[in-house]
Formats: sequence, C-alpha cells, structure tokens
Amino acid sequence: MNHRWKCRWIALSLALCIGPVLAQAPAVKAPAKPAQSAQTAAAYVAPVPLLWKVSDADNAVYLLGSFHMLRASDYPLSKDAEAAFADAASLMLEISPEEANSPELRKAMMDAAMRRDDSSLATELGPETWTELQAWSKRNGMPAEALARFETWMVGLTISLVEMSKQGLDPKLGLDQHFMDKAKQAGKPAVGLEKATDQIGLLDGMDAQEQKQLVKQSLEEAGKGPEYSERLHSAWRNGDADFIWRETAQELKREFPRLYQRINVDRNNHWLPQIEQRLQQPGTDNTLVVVGALHLLGDDGVVAKLRAKGYKVERICSACKR
Repeated sequence: MNHRWKCRWIALSLALCIGPVLAQAPAVKAPAKPAQSAQTAAAYVAPVPLLWKVSDADNAVYLLGSFHMLRASDYPLSKDAEAAFADAASLMLEISPEEANSPELRKAMMDAAMRRDDSSLATELGPETWTELQAWSKRNGMPAEALARFETWMVGLTISLVEMSKQGLDPKLGLDQHFMDKAKQAGKPAVGLEKATDQIGLLDGMDAQEQKQLVKQSLEEAGKGPEYSERLHSAWRNGDADFIWRETAQELKREFPRLYQRINVDRNNHWLPQIEQRLQQPGTDNTLVVVGALHLLGDDGVVAKLRAKGYKVERICSACKR
C-alpha cells in the first residue's frame, strides 16, 4: 500500500464542497493536451462504471460511484451509466444541485476555513513543514502568508486539490456535476442525501493532529508528482473497486480512524435509510444515487449494507463481461 494516496482521496471525498472555494484560488494552468484526432476519437473507451442495481419487489435504486474531479476526456460515459440515468425517475446526490452551485456554499465554506483568532499556521505546522509549505507556495504562485489565513485542514486539502487541478482534473467536470446538469435538462428532480454544512463540519471538526498530518502528507504527495492521482483516476476509469478499496480506504481506516469513521461510515449509515425509503416506497419509479466511489465499497459501504438487508444486488458492467 502507498500511504501518500489517502490525502488526495480525502480531498476527493469532499471536493463537492471544496470546489467552489478552490475556484477562487490563483489560477493553475493545466498541461496542454493535443487535439483529439478522428482516429483517437474512434478508439475512445468509456470509463467502466462502478454501478450496482439494488432491487425491491417493485422498483430499484442504481448506485453509481463518482470521481468528484474529472477531465473532459472522461466523457462520454459508458452506456450502462447513461442507461441507469434514463431509467431513473429521480436522482439522489451527496448534496443537492441547489446547494452545490449556490453562492451561499462558497460563503459558508470560506467562513469555516478562515482563521478567526491569533493562532499561527507556522506554529501549528512546525518549522520543517512550514518551510516545505513556503517552497510549495512559491512554486505555485500562492504566497504562504495568504494560505496562513486559513485553517490547517483547508491548507492541506487545497494543496491536494491544486495538484490534481494541474493534471487537468476539474470539480466542474466531476460525475456529480455531470448528472446534476443532465437532471436539470431532463426535468428530473434531484435531492441531496446531506446538507453542505454537514460536509463542512466534517472538515472543520478534524483534530489538530489530523490537520497537521494532512498538510504534511499532502506536501509529500505534491513532491512525488502526478503518479498517485493518475493511478487513482485510472482505477476509477477501469472500474477497479478492489484497487480503490485496498489502496485507499484500508490505510485511511488504519491511519485516520476517527476521520474515516466520520467521512465514510457515519455518512453511509446516515444515507442508508433515505436510500432504503426509495426502495420501499410504492410504485415502479427507480432512483439513481450518485456518491463518491468509496461510499459504495467494502464492508462499510452502502452496497454491502443493502445486500445484508436482503435486497437483490447486482453489479451492472457490460465491459466486465467481455
């Protein structure tokens, strides 16, 4: 396992609420990409979806694992994912489209992220990590003094998200935003499983040691370049549920147990009754649920929890059958 992956996965897990704040940071230029030729377009392979269908007697819920930051080259999606959307009468996402795209979310995130006392980021990080942060800030055109106005957790997550942005990964192109836009165009109702303030509270509730560790390991990841994010992104594109669980969640669970409980387990348990209610309601209307991929995987995941309740659960993956 490689411990350096978990900080970027933490960042991805909450990119829905961090994205609007990141958009206000100094622009980071992504590497230029060559124009796609007709031959390349013809050879395009759509991402393999992390998609399950959970069935009750009369209706179903589709569970689709999201990557919250993607590239334009990750589209179009697979026919399985688009068919699930077409078959669904409504959508459930981590937070509602109204909240995800509202100015109020940006303000609430900034209010939580700004320091309101005389505490010092440099003191909290210690001289070694502060020096590393200054060097990173200089390379990326972000004065360390400006970052020092933010809480330590925000600094750590900003580092991870900026590094992923440099690779062309964009929260505006994330799978959640894609389906929010499609639902609006199709006139399908879309609701949130939690409030944006719940996500912000997860971050703001990190203890001092977790926050310091997050900054330190985010800087370590940045020093190693794009390899780790690329492997995470590739695992999502390949629909490799085992890799994502094994190489991110298990170590996150071991090294950040309190944060793992709050970011993953507690949220899954909160979402489960809402998803189950859709299965138990009368009628034949189906629902598409789009949440971060980690929430669907492993013994703590929504898929396993619904299977344990006796629902019929099947992976939908045409590409897996080839």
